[in-house]
Amino acid sequence: MNDYTFGIKVLDNAVDGLTKGKNIMLIGPSMSGKEIILYNMMYYGATTNENGIIMVTTREPATHILDWFKEHNLNLPMSRIGIIDCITKTLGSNDVENDNIKITNSPVDLTGIGVKISQFLDEFYMKKNIRKNQLHINSLSTLLMYSNIQTVFRFLHVFTGRIKGAGALGIFVLESGMHDDKDINTLKQLFDGIIEIKSENDRNFIRVIGLSQKPTPWFHYEIEGSNIKMGE
Repeated sequence: MNDYTFGIKVLDNAVDGLTKGKNIMLIGPSMSGKEIILYNMMYYGATTNENGIIMVTTREPATHILDWFKEHNLNLPMSRIGIIDCITKTLGSNDVENDNIKITNSPVDLTGIGVKISQFLDEFYMKKNIRKNQLHINSLSTLLMYSNIQTVFRFLHVFTGRIKGAGALGIFVLESGMHDDKDINTLKQLFDGIIEIKSENDRNFIRVIGLSQKPTPWFHYEIEGSNIKMGE
């Protein structure tokens, strides 16, 4: 039984099922469209699978993310969306919290981030009775810029454990080429699988490792607006 899906048909078919309680690292180089892939998963999960979606953004304000969906005519069911904004205060913005947006002091405030993740999870699961929830963090690379590997590992250990316990799905973005291999391997211990992206000769490829008996093939893709166009 497929408890969750990525919403990218080729990948869903290749892994042949995504059971609950999985934590997945999404790792790839800059300019490879990782955010668009994550936004597609977010949109598909909320609209098609009726999951609750919690996104921790350390790269751009929550209002910018919501504006992106509006600009591409993607109508998010806001009762299922919670965004934890870790960047607005550092930019000196006057954005305020509302039902969908919670704001922390900065990406270094892991305690504050953790509290607000818990608030959204409790709200979705207990108050709204949404039994399937996804946690997306974009990105771990920013957290590692502000905190050391041991601190980030402890933070992630708590929430990957909570994802498993709640039967949820966690997707955590990491920028490849920015971090020591030892640090990446340390973090990989926390994940059940990896969505890996590579760029070769100005072409982007994606595959999934660890969620099936062997890695999936590399699939070529292109980003066209808000769409992911899968090639050969």
